[in-house]
Amino acid sequence: MRDIRVVGDPVLRTPAEPVVDFDRDLRRLIDEMFDAMYAAQGVGLAGPQIGVSKRVFVYDCSNRKGHLINPVLTVDDDAEVLDEEGCLSVPGRETGTPIYARTPRAAGVTVRGLDRLGRPVQIKARGLLARCFQHETDHLEGMLYVDRLAKDAARKVLLQAP
Repeated sequence: MRDIRVVGDPVLRTPAEPVVDFDRDLRRLIDEMFDAMYAAQGVGLAGPQIGVSKRVFVYDCSNRKGHLINPVLTVDDDAEVLDEEGCLSVPGRETGTPIYARTPRAAGVTVRGLDRLGRPVQIKARGLLARCFQHETDHLEGMLYVDRLAKDAARKVLLQAP
């Protein structure tokens, strides 16, 4: 089981590299990512969160389960939605569980990418699934949800993290 990297690890702040090989190693990585996500009771997990700087994420959210490779996200509805958001890579120092904060996200998105066999995938999302896709795509860009918070709110979260 791969460990989840936490805030402070440079891999979380480095843009991930595109996936170019759609082989057995990639399929194994996706399976390992699902295992790590479920073990941590998450709803999404990006490659950098397990120390793999590849543009891939997995999700099991809003009755939808899947993975996306080399995703490109576009905003369909830029109305700002504030809701609680946490991250497996930003756990509380005391609890080890994600620290939640009201985080702004776009109301609706479309994500395009590839599946494990290199076939095109396109998903339109709203609500929690749209939030999940935005969160995981941010990870692939070297961003954490705290980067989307006001300075005071981000500081409050980071003071609780390891």
